[in-house]
Amino acid sequence: MPLPEEKNPIDFDSTTPKRFFYSETIIKKIHHLTTDKIITETELGKYRHQQVVLKNTRTGEIAHRPPPAIEVPYLITDLVAWLNSDQSIDIHPAVKSAISQYILVAIHPFIEGNGRVARAFAMLPLYVEGYDIRRLFSLEEFFDRNAEDYYNTIQSTHQLSSEVFKRDLSGWIEYFTNALAIELTRVKQKVQNLSHDLKLKQKLGGKQVHLSERQIKLVEYMQQFGGLRMPDAQSLLPMVSDDTLWRDLKKLIDDGVVEKRGSTKGAYYCLVSA
Repeated sequence: MPLPEEKNPIDFDSTTPKRFFYSETIIKKIHHLTTDKIITETELGKYRHQQVVLKNTRTGEIAHRPPPAIEVPYLITDLVAWLNSDQSIDIHPAVKSAISQYILVAIHPFIEGNGRVARAFAMLPLYVEGYDIRRLFSLEEFFDRNAEDYYNTIQSTHQLSSEVFKRDLSGWIEYFTNALAIELTRVKQKVQNLSHDLKLKQKLGGKQVHLSERQIKLVEYMQQFGGLRMPDAQSLLPMVSDDTLWRDLKKLIDDGVVEKRGSTKGAYYCLVSA
């Protein structure tokens, strides 16, 4: 696989060990989690058994013909083996993430949900090598905001070779790492702005708090509307589980940012009083 010269949908467990081994099981588990209740239960975590083609929605022309279904398990094995190999140790995790996402998109191992799986799995190299993605950024949102550029870059890479592992991924890696830099900078600034908010700092006795992207959205909602209830949080973050929302609200309470009023079921959450 030609490489260039050196240049927070899955809630990863904070106990992920330093010595981490990638596996097919992880890929299949991500597929199961991200497509549950979207596809039939018999297809959850199962590789496709038929040839598929992806068409341009405007022209109807074939945009991408993934490898034959019979090759999928072997290609996934090759990807996992590379990630676990000595060869990949010195490669920056951002580059490993870029490669992982593209290879999964190109292989298209499942009937549905391949984009979700590729994007979620791509975050794993970053997280296990020290980037706390749950708190810092969301590439998913960047790609959604720049969908045309994203798909054009993917498509141009598809056309470089008929064999997935022989494609020069330099252009895709440059696009991915640039997106990563933009998103990290955007969210960092957002966190700093919120953390330096004078009213909030006065309420916290001048201290700064570390907030995740989700927690920032919850606090911004409370700033705008005075507070929220659980249904408001669910509407604000529809792709986030109730358990995760409860944990976020509890952390905000524990950090002294938010106070809870009323019973658990009908509780009202608002910023701490001045």
